[in-house]
Amino acid sequence: MTPTRRTVLAAALGAAALLAGLVPPSSAAPLPSEPTGVTTLSTGWTIPWGTAWLPDGSAALVTERDTFTVYKVTPSGTRTRVGTVPDSQTTGGEGGLMGVAVDPDWATTRHVYFMHTSSEGNRIARMTYDGTTLTGYTILVQGIRKARYHNGGRLAFGPDGYLYASTGDAQVTSLAQDRNSLNGKILRMTKDGKPAPGNPFGTLVYSLGHRNPQGLAFDERGRLWEAELGQNSRDELNLIKPGANYGWPTCEGTCGVAGMTNPKKTWGVAEASPSGIAVADGAVYMASLRGQRLWRIPLNAGNEDVGTATAYYVGTYGRLRTVTTVPGAKQLWLSTTNADGNGGQPAGSDRILKVTIG
Repeated sequence: MTPTRRTVLAAALGAAALLAGLVPPSSAAPLPSEPTGVTTLSTGWTIPWGTAWLPDGSAALVTERDTFTVYKVTPSGTRTRVGTVPDSQTTGGEGGLMGVAVDPDWATTRHVYFMHTSSEGNRIARMTYDGTTLTGYTILVQGIRKARYHNGGRLAFGPDGYLYASTGDAQVTSLAQDRNSLNGKILRMTKDGKPAPGNPFGTLVYSLGHRNPQGLAFDERGRLWEAELGQNSRDELNLIKPGANYGWPTCEGTCGVAGMTNPKKTWGVAEASPSGIAVADGAVYMASLRGQRLWRIPLNAGNEDVGTATAYYVGTYGRLRTVTTVPGAKQLWLSTTNADGNGGQPAGSDRILKVTIG
């Protein structure tokens, strides 16, 4: 049998087994898919920044950056206010109530995690959400330097059960290369805010050399992808590895400096300026602020390379902040932040969109 016929037969047998339920769907290679439609899910928002689903898929929690308010949003788009995060304040720019992550064991702990700006700097805090209200504010990490811009702010739980956080350089570029600083880093911690076992330097720091990372997402292989805003020339999509140095401020985009890890993809800042990312059906989806578009970047199953990026909804919905996968559905939630001072729209003009992929 020729290799071509053998490959075709193997693929056919594999598909038949999958349809018969003999092979779990997770073991099958994901088929390429693209956005097929978009509808408005919810309106009346003012800078919705972070989105995190409850593990049971009944609702997601969404933060508003400048009002410090947290809402519950159901799959049908019904929105309910559940509380605010104490000690939050803005920076007159990009600071405020940013990332949110729900404990994977929420059914037992009822814990939810937030990253927000406070009086002394940016904090990571934990609260209890009983399904109705937020209570029990507890500081886990504080003193992460804040600034008007470059606060990072994204939170995500990894498949290892640890909490990951992105921090900006707080407009002090040297902090990104300082291992003793929490700024310009990806942090990895326990649910109590302590350095996670196996961290490369024995501290909270997991990787360094970041300018303003606002996107974190894990793929189906458990790898961590990160998107960050560049300064004047190149925005980046990085594959994060423990202890790796991603170059800022020595490098912006790809460079040949020894000891620096190059991004997997770059864009000009006018076509991206990325914020949130999500992984769905074998691709990274990246929301873009200045670029006002949703990028789809295919992941190669056999190596660490990525494929050709494709842009969707260019200029249609304005500044796009956060993209999140919907549990149990081939859908994404995509939020706008046109009321953030750069979009030129009034308070209440933002919305959450539902994107179907197939």
